[in-house]
Parts: sequence; structure tokens; C-alpha cells
Amino acid sequence: MRKSNKQLFFSMTYEYLEIYMRTQMLRSPATIESYRDALTVFRHYLRDELHLSADSFGFSDCTRDLVMGFMEYLSCIGNKPGTRNQRLTVIKSYLWFAAEKDITLQSVAISVGRVKSCRDPKKEKPLLDDEAMRLLLNAPPDTKTGIRDKTLMILLYDSAARLDEILSLRLCDVSLTSSAPCIRVVGKGRKERVIAITERTSGHLKQYLSVYHVKGTVNTDFLFYTVIKGECGKMSEANVERFIKKYAGQVRKEYPDIPEHVHPHMFRRTRATGLYRDGVDLAIVSRFLGHSQLETTRIYATPSVEMMRAALAKIPSGSPDEEALWNTDADTEIAKLCGLR
Repeated sequence: MRKSNKQLFFSMTYEYLEIYMRTQMLRSPATIESYRDALTVFRHYLRDELHLSADSFGFSDCTRDLVMGFMEYLSCIGNKPGTRNQRLTVIKSYLWFAAEKDITLQSVAISVGRVKSCRDPKKEKPLLDDEAMRLLLNAPPDTKTGIRDKTLMILLYDSAARLDEILSLRLCDVSLTSSAPCIRVVGKGRKERVIAITERTSGHLKQYLSVYHVKGTVNTDFLFYTVIKGECGKMSEANVERFIKKYAGQVRKEYPDIPEHVHPHMFRRTRATGLYRDGVDLAIVSRFLGHSQLETTRIYATPSVEMMRAALAKIPSGSPDEEALWNTDADTEIAKLCGLR
């Protein structure tokens, strides 16, 4: 029988997800759903594996050992380290939210906070080299559909925007003035940013508009759209993924070095990494990508072999007795480029 003074663990989940996460933290719907999924999986674990119901499981029952058991369970059912860590992060975040509302729960939050994340070896994600990108952008045929596909891929790469940001563009979000062509996108957290595009990309967009947005032929203001059963609507991400995969398959016959799985986000990653390797300051790359934190952008800051060679070439040679000619900060940066501490 449930004790009346036991505070139930799931008693604050609605407030956490729907008020704190949505209206105070302004998290995206996708993020909120991923947090909801994590808490749901935890609840199912309690019910199915430990036979603990939501109306009896209290905050005080959420011990460090129990959460460690949950992590082991996730591993047994095949969850990858990244997934396990995300679900652990959600539980910790929820407990600290609850502890801020009720100070008596701080000991629980501290205890669970000591559960360590799984080691998640990060594999270097593949990029599209210059030749692969050139062939991919030239793969679409000179047809109406080919013009659409080519323009979308060029814009996706040049802007380094997320696919949904591109597909959500409306005609009013595109400015193709000769002096400063740009697009205005709405990113995560409903944050707007203006992205400059090249004159060449602007030219492709003008050609696309002359074919797909002829006055009186379509009833939509979406820049990229599809017509299904006579109704115009926003193009789906699956459609873009499909034709990119198709063109990548065509390119692979001529250029086997193209990555095995080419997908839309690879355009963004390739562009961002290229900007960094070309010497663009990471803070500027971060703003270009619409990241709220610089740390998020660091995943694109992968030094190329050429960058490391150039950095090492700047190191002056000399005997051990000579005073170093570079300052500490420069030395630290070179060490980082070489993968040292």
C-alpha cells in the first residue's frame, strides 16, 4: 500500500516536459519528444523488469544502483552508447528539475548524478570531397525535375542549412538581389538567421523559380514543393533523401570513392568542415550554422592533414638551448591540431 508521504517519481514529468522544456527552455518539439521517449522507456523498464508501477515508484526509490541497472538493461536490448547516454542525461536533468522545486530531492539528484556515461567512441563521419561534390551536383539531368533537384542540392551545400530549414523556406524568405543574395531560415528553437548565398547559387535559384513558380500555375508559397493528387505542399525530407541517394549511386559508378551512404546532412557537414579548414574562425562558422553554443560547432573542426602540415611548418627550428619563438597559446593550438594535450 502506497505511503501518503511518498512523492511519486513521475509526478512532475508533465510540468517538466510541457512547461519547463517547452515554454521556459524553448526546446524544439523533436527534443521534447526524445526526452518524453527516454522517460517512457524508463517507466517501461520499471514496470516490465522490476514490476514497479508508476503509482508506487517514488523519487526515493530512484537509487544510483537502480539507474545503473537501467543502463545495463539498455545495453542488453541493443541500445548504442549514444542512446544510453541520452536517456541517462534525461533522467539526471529531470531529477535536477525536481530538486529545484523540492530541496529534499537534492540527495537523489546528486546520487544519480554520479552514474557515469558510457564510453562512446566517436567515429570520424565521412565527408564529400571536392570531386564527389562536383559530380553529385552535376548528376541531375537537364529536365524540369533535374533543375529542381540540382538547385536544392546546391542551396543545401552553399547555405549549410539543415534540410528542414531549406524545405520550410517560403518565397518571401528568398532575396536574390544582385548585391547581396540571401535566404532567411528558421532554425532550432524558432531562431531566425539570414544566410548569404553566392551569385552562382542565386542564378540557379532564378532559373528554378522561372520553371517552378510561374505566375498562376501553383497554389503554394513554399519554395520547394510537391504536388500530390492536385494539392501543392511542402516537400518531404524522404523525397530529398531518395533522390540524393539515387544520384550518389550514379556517381559511384564513375567515382567509387564517394561515401557509401550519402544523405542531406552530409552537405551541411562538408560545407562547415570546409569553411573551418579554409581558415574561417570557428565562432563565425557557429553563427553561420545557427548553433547556440560554440561547443556544438567543434564537431566540424576536424583538422586536415594539410592543416597540420602547415601548422608544423610554422614551428621554427632550433637547438634545445634556444628560447622558443612561439607563445603558449600558439603552442597549445598546434598541439590540439596534432591530437596532443
